[in-house]
Amino acid sequence: MNKKEQGQEGEGHARSFLEKAGYRFLAANTQTRYGEVDLVMEKGTTVVFVEVRVRGSNSYGSPAETVTKAKQKKVAKAAIAYAKEQGLTKRPLRFDVVAIEGNKINHIPNAFVPTGYYL
Repeated sequence: MNKKEQGQEGEGHARSFLEKAGYRFLAANTQTRYGEVDLVMEKGTTVVFVEVRVRGSNSYGSPAETVTKAKQKKVAKAAIAYAKEQGLTKRPLRFDVVAIEGNKINHIPNAFVPTGYYL
C-alpha cells in the first residue's frame, strides 16, 4: 500500500472512530488555495477540523509528533479559508488530531490553537 492509500484508509478509520464518538461528518479532503483539511466534522455547534496522521510504527516518532508548528499553520490557513467559503466563521472552530499507529487510534481534541493572522 502506498502512502496515499495508507492516508485514505487512515482517514476512513478516523472518520468511523469519530462518528462512533458522536461527531457528524461534514467533508473530507477539502481543498483550498492554502492546502487541504483531512476531515471536517461537527460536534454540537463546534466545527472540528481534523488532521489525520498514520504511521506503521513509532520508530521515527509518534504520528501526533509529526504535526509540527508549520503543519499546524498550514492546516489552520486551509481550515479558515474553508470556514469562510462555507459561512462557518460565526461558529466555534476547533483543531483536532487523530493519530493512528498500527491498530491504535489516539484522538487528541483541541490539539492546537492557531495564533496570529492566517488569511
